[in-house]
Amino acid sequence: MTQSDNEIKMDSDDLYRDETITDRRVGTIRVLTPITIDGSEDSSRETIYIGSAQVMTPAGALPISFDLNASSLRDAVENFADASKDALEETAREIKELQRQAASSIVTPGSDPTGMISGLANAGGGKIQMP
Repeated sequence: MTQSDNEIKMDSDDLYRDETITDRRVGTIRVLTPITIDGSEDSSRETIYIGSAQVMTPAGALPISFDLNASSLRDAVENFADASKDALEETAREIKELQRQAASSIVTPGSDPTGMISGLANAGGGKIQMP
């Protein structure tokens, strides 16, 4: 659905009731139950289960979120450990790739991929001019 810049409108055909289930130890499971515009359950669509957990890293807590392939809350709880492990491994791969890309970036004089240097230079106040 495309929306104009001035219009923010919810999709009344894609509504969900959001419940949070937790064991207060390992993580949480969000249960997204499809509903109709009048608030009744919509049995024509599947319930969605989303797991989330925090992993402690040297840089602090890293939140991870992942889909749980489940047809019931019981399935979601049983699949939580494997799905969180897979999500953590994928996150670690993505972080390593970002680190690899950052390490292989070559910064040459006059180039600023972040735009920070030119933004500072254009802020005025100094006599140094950046090209």
